[in-house]
Amino acid sequence: MQYRCLVAAALLGIAACAALDPRTPQIVAVDAVLAEVAQTTRTAPGEQKAALTRAERAFLGEASPVNRLRLATLLASLPEPLHDDARAAELLEPLADGNVPGYGRFAAWLAGQVAEHARLSRELERAARERQVGDKERDKREEALRQQLEALRGIERGILEREERLRRREN
Repeated sequence: MQYRCLVAAALLGIAACAALDPRTPQIVAVDAVLAEVAQTTRTAPGEQKAALTRAERAFLGEASPVNRLRLATLLASLPEPLHDDARAAELLEPLADGNVPGYGRFAAWLAGQVAEHARLSRELERAARERQVGDKERDKREEALRQQLEALRGIERGILEREERLRRREN
């Protein structure tokens, strides 16, 4: 009996410590933000825009860490044209601290993802520009070769016509 009471008291003490942990509400709030964003990314574009507008209004009304995190996560997760890496990074900067559980750690992770996405986007744009320049150069070379081929055909026709005239004179 005493053993059961001791175990129950220990469990109650552990539960009380967990309930008093100031980080627990932050972790629950981060989970709620993730659930909301996951649901929003699966909705129609009109609903996505409405969710982003609601998050912007909530942030403008109260610039709390959870509202800041919600808006930044939506901006980082939604597809174009709603996606905005620069704004998401700007919103995450004050929160991002990998040593702070809850908002800080998630914001630091998301800021890293946003930075990587922005880097990949820049790399893709650079590669597209390089390809476009390469395509233009190839087109110029092809046109120059076409012109050379036409010139050679003209020379060949001229030679054939001259030979034909010479044959007619000889006959």
